[in-house]
Amino acid sequence: MKTDKKVKAFYNPPSLLFKQMGSAMLMGYLNHWRKFPAWTLKHGFRSIPVANGAWGMGCIGYPGHPVWEVTGACNLRCIHCHAVSGKADPHELTTDEGKRLIDTIASVSEFRTLIYTGGEPLVRPDIFELLRHSQKAGLANIIATNGTLIDEEMAFKMKDHGVVCNAISIDDSNPDTHDMVRNKKGSFDLALRAIDATKKAGILLQINTTAMEYNLPHLSELIDLVDNCGAGIMLMYQLVAVGRGEKIEKATLKKSANKNLCDLIAGKQINATTIIEPVAGPQYWPYMLEKKGIRNGLGLKIAGKIFHGCAAGRGFVYVKANGDVWPCPFVEINAGNVRDLSFAEIYRNAPVFQHLRRREELLKGACGECNYKTICGGCRGRALAYSGDYLAEDPRCFIHETHRKRA
Repeated sequence: MKTDKKVKAFYNPPSLLFKQMGSAMLMGYLNHWRKFPAWTLKHGFRSIPVANGAWGMGCIGYPGHPVWEVTGACNLRCIHCHAVSGKADPHELTTDEGKRLIDTIASVSEFRTLIYTGGEPLVRPDIFELLRHSQKAGLANIIATNGTLIDEEMAFKMKDHGVVCNAISIDDSNPDTHDMVRNKKGSFDLALRAIDATKKAGILLQINTTAMEYNLPHLSELIDLVDNCGAGIMLMYQLVAVGRGEKIEKATLKKSANKNLCDLIAGKQINATTIIEPVAGPQYWPYMLEKKGIRNGLGLKIAGKIFHGCAAGRGFVYVKANGDVWPCPFVEINAGNVRDLSFAEIYRNAPVFQHLRRREELLKGACGECNYKTICGGCRGRALAYSGDYLAEDPRCFIHETHRKRA
């Protein structure tokens, strides 16, 4: 099967480049980010393909962010994974079906990257055939991986197949804690090997971390480790009680811990070269704006053009291994299956996607009353996990509590 689709280049239109740079600049201003010039020179230009097509910054990197869970199979059994089985789904999309999905994603104008995740995407036997197909379609390939299978030879092969970023998961600077979370001794050392191989291959290094009660006391040291190992990006996820994470719901961050994590990220960003972006914690952006005294008026309107908070269904889309389409891995609502409907049709027209794009009108409770529903909107995954309603208020929001005390 040969694709004739071709996505637009990263500089088309040029306004996208200005929006991407504006996102980083505003974040730098809010954080007093001293190393912003160093990040720009070292990682900024290499990050452009990773954020190709982005029109701002959301809670999971950026809007325009399709993710495909190519397999449920994994060589680890991480305690916090949003997946459950760890085995390949017998109904996973075939190679040809996967290629058709890639072609459809490439035909959606705002999508210019494709993130491959799992499970562990590198255990899928045809992964390099799929990577080559999306590379030929013009998509920039990104791999979200536990890193245990990446040595130098693998990293260079990934580079040859259009991989522009390896997002390697590390959950603690302490090897024992990381290995406990990953349920495999030695996984920390293998992740460090993957980091080294990724840099040698010239692939942008991203580190993904899930913040939870188990590692919260060590996150400061982990950020230092990530910064020292030369990562361009660090995504700081918060544990959401879905998948295997349901069994460790007690380890999710409460309101006070959510605020403490925001303080930690903001404090570490000042002197870090790595850009640290919160995931499943959209309260970070209004919190930083409030610290600058930006609560309404023109400043808030400008921020709303750049920060989009929870990206579920609003540029972010998650395709399960069997072809089901969700707004986010934490919003477990099936909007349709690509075997029955076109991916583009599901993404454009499914009710859950339409509702999330109109969240300013539809959010309930404290989120519906909040000034920051454009730049935050609350974590829709947490809302669904705790209330059964993806439009309900975020139960871990500390911003509303602050406003109540101020009143």
